[in-house]
Amino acid sequence: MSAIERQLRDSGFRAVAGTDEVGRGCLAGPVVAACVILDCDPSILGVNDSKQVDADDRVDALNLILRCARAVAIGVVESRTIDSINILRASKLAMRHAVEDLSVRPDVLLLDAVTIESLDMPQVPLIGGDRRSISIAAASIVAKVYRDLLMESYHARYPVYDFIHNRGYATESHQAALKVYGPSPIHRMSFEGVEEPAMLFGSNEEDGGSTR
Repeated sequence: MSAIERQLRDSGFRAVAGTDEVGRGCLAGPVVAACVILDCDPSILGVNDSKQVDADDRVDALNLILRCARAVAIGVVESRTIDSINILRASKLAMRHAVEDLSVRPDVLLLDAVTIESLDMPQVPLIGGDRRSISIAAASIVAKVYRDLLMESYHARYPVYDFIHNRGYATESHQAALKVYGPSPIHRMSFEGVEEPAMLFGSNEEDGGSTR
């Protein structure tokens, strides 16, 4: 999975970054992106698309990534902003924040099938990038572990939705809870199935926007 990175370094690029996001399909919580620059010629056992790696192995892989990364950064875009600009733009915004927060500016950016128009740097969109690029896969794992921990913290605040298990995705039990209790302040009101009026919570939603 590091063949693309080696080719780019052979072409003169030295800081090859990969970025990816998680949480696009969720009914609740933010979309989270990570950007990772790995040391030259990385070989990390167990690093793959985060959807293909179970939770315990993701944590082990994260520790390996952090030990060999030159730079790692996170970008977060909250549910209110997702509702106002749509999930695709929010995903790109989260990735842009992650790229801009890196301590090392990338020479080239690898992405999973998209480009970020607001970033002025060489970009390489790869179909199935999280299975073809070690840098994108590493970013996917970093973002997934970070977002899972974030959703666990939301579970303590809103336990009826069982975020600790569904992470905000549209599981059967999550959808059933929405029908009974209505949406929480972190639900995405523009998503189908989250339009019911809130019954447990008032209108004082958490602030939207992006955090880094």
